[in-house]
Amino acid sequence: MSLQQEIIAKLGVKPQIDVQEEIRKRVDFLKKSVVDAHLSGLLIAISGGIDSAVAAGLCKTATDELTKETGREYITLGVFQPYGTQKDISDSYAVAEAFQLTHKVETNIEQSVDEIALEVEYGFKNLGIPRHVSKEGKGNIMARTRMVVQYALAFDLRLLVVGTDHASEAITGFFTKYGDGAVDVTPLSTLNKRQVRQLASELGVPQSVLDKAPTAGLWEGQTDEGELGITYEDNSDYLEGKEIDPAAREKLERQYLRTEHKRVPIPGV
Repeated sequence: MSLQQEIIAKLGVKPQIDVQEEIRKRVDFLKKSVVDAHLSGLLIAISGGIDSAVAAGLCKTATDELTKETGREYITLGVFQPYGTQKDISDSYAVAEAFQLTHKVETNIEQSVDEIALEVEYGFKNLGIPRHVSKEGKGNIMARTRMVVQYALAFDLRLLVVGTDHASEAITGFFTKYGDGAVDVTPLSTLNKRQVRQLASELGVPQSVLDKAPTAGLWEGQTDEGELGITYEDNSDYLEGKEIDPAAREKLERQYLRTEHKRVPIPGV
């Protein structure tokens, strides 16, 4: 078995999908997850990007169906988490409007993130290595702070926290382990980025979101493809078992092997 075949099998990506079938499967998964956990719904952080938009659409469908089927109210809570001023936050609200989310809240993480970064810099100083937190380090703090807020909301409101992780992120390890990766359920996990876009079109994700360059929003001008040096076109082709440019293949496989620690549970002895 080639490394490509091994990765595809491990991540569970299909070479092609039936969009309606995939939507139904993922909605049913979310409904079962809520019922089995004896909770009241789902929480999804809506960044304004395509992944969280698709997850939001699936969540709202699931909780609407549960409410109708049981006569008990189940909710989808949409959470917007800007760091200071978020230029594209209107896209987050457009997603909430498109899926008629009646429960939504905005929690600005700037002050919390800056305070944590400052404490870290005090730590550096006490170690005799005075320096600022790196750009990447602060991005890591942002990802983890967002999850702290989501879980604080979810705990008291009795909700499951929904992640937007998918196979095109998993193959590159492009997430913060137990930061943005620490969630209760991941309804997109076996889809690549192209397939997420297919679900987005079917669900009615706003065009402004569909047209955006994918970004984790960790600093000004940051994009996934720019940071990784790998296009989502090549990434998705690879996960569908297709041949891609050898240089892109080598880079993708090297990134996969280098980030294996992010995809495994915490090891112990």
